Amino acid sequence: MGLVEGRIAVVTGAGSGIGRAAAEALAREGAAVVATDIDDDGLKATAASIQGAGGKVLTLHQDVTDEAAWDQVFEAAEAEFGTPSVLVNNAGIAIAGAITDYSLADWQKQMAVNVDSVFLGTRAAMRRMQEKGGSIVNISSVAGLRGAAGASAYCTSKGAVRLFTKAAAVECGQMGWPIRVNSVHPGIIDTPIWQKSITRMTETMNADQAAALTAHSGANQLDVNAIAAGNTPMVRAGRPEEVADLIVFLASDRASYISGQEHVIDGAMTAR
Repeated sequence: MGLVEGRIAVVTGAGSGIGRAAAEALAREGAAVVATDIDDDGLKATAASIQGAGGKVLTLHQDVTDEAAWDQVFEAAEAEFGTPSVLVNNAGIAIAGAITDYSLADWQKQMAVNVDSVFLGTRAAMRRMQEKGGSIVNISSVAGLRGAAGASAYCTSKGAVRLFTKAAAVECGQMGWPIRVNSVHPGIIDTPIWQKSITRMTETMNADQAAALTAHSGANQLDVNAIAAGNTPMVRAGRPEEVADLIVFLASDRASYISGQEHVIDGAMTAR
């Protein structure tokens, strides 16, 4: 029997990277998965992978910043599989740039996708999980634990996810609801999400600034393996599947007394 056998899991940003790996891992461990994204082609590939392995999946186009869409996602999940007991708030973006050149519009977009969506998803899940319980896993970053030049908005958004997660966990506990809420903080993970952002960031900096960003941002770089080798004690980038395994653990009863915690998965990058 799988670690999450018979459960229903909603995973946002499931069209690629960590989101896809999480959806696949949850399905492999017995959950029926509701995979959402704005990337419809990516969702098709995710669904094909899960179905090809014999798993259950429903794909939905979702803008995670749309408040009404969250009720629609949970209603569709309930109609197809039943009430979700797992939510993975994974969808996110990175808009890079120096603070002095950063626009308010970009700042607000960064917060809407990375912070507002986590609030909306967590709220929707908490409203439905109060009786039977569940697990909410919010994907933050090592950038939510320390600062990085050129990534002020991203760091701010991921730091907000970290503390919102803690507050939500405390609230669930004090209300007597059997809902656990945890955050996951990946370091340098080999996914495609960062390429455009890091390119934009380094193009606006001199060589020394770009080198400093490369060393400390915790984001995937243009050559992720080379960057990981130079900045991670384990001398390699992480794999989305490794993050997914942590997510599955937190979603399962194996983590029954773990809530309100930040779980760093970075090859010891932030340990020094």
